[in-house]
Amino acid sequence: MSFPRRAGVYEWDDSRKAGTMRKLSYGMNLTLDGYIAAPGDDIGWGGTPSDELFQFWSDQLQATDVSLYGRKLWQTMSSYWPTGDRQPHATPAQTEFARRWRDMSKVVFSSTIATVDWNTRLVTGDAVAEITRLKAEDGGPMAIGGATLAGAAMRAGLIDEYVLATAPVLVGGGTPFFTALDSWVNLHLAETRTFPDGVILTRYETRR
Repeated sequence: MSFPRRAGVYEWDDSRKAGTMRKLSYGMNLTLDGYIAAPGDDIGWGGTPSDELFQFWSDQLQATDVSLYGRKLWQTMSSYWPTGDRQPHATPAQTEFARRWRDMSKVVFSSTIATVDWNTRLVTGDAVAEITRLKAEDGGPMAIGGATLAGAAMRAGLIDEYVLATAPVLVGGGTPFFTALDSWVNLHLAETRTFPDGVILTRYETRR
């Protein structure tokens, strides 16, 4: 199965070569000084994303086979998107995103959440071991979200691609996009794009 290639959408095919691991991408909106949330988990610095930026993330969702979430990001996403297509002022793009999100396969890593819903599986054990197992399975690309979960995957060398949508704002602290690492990670700049409101997209591939 494959998706047509469009700007910012990644093509994949199930006929992968033997031994090839599934791609794992880590992408989020962040501030110019590198934070995905200001102190107090405040994400209001991002305002309302432009239609173009929102469509970009919707296209990434379409091209993703499985989304992996940490607890905080899961609670943020699941508090709105299960019914996002039924909100009074939902745009066509938001309706499309909500339906894609609700229907796609998702995995939540948490030891404090009791249940999950909307085509989602809960993992309470070793996150790195489970992500490693998922990468070795047949299937399309995976995306990971949430700083703590992504940090563990970074340190384990599991992330193949970083997608940063950087907003022109400084917040001075909070939750960083990048975590402390045990060793350097060399990257290759694969794409840059400019969106309205001064948001700059950069996409990097991990050099293996």
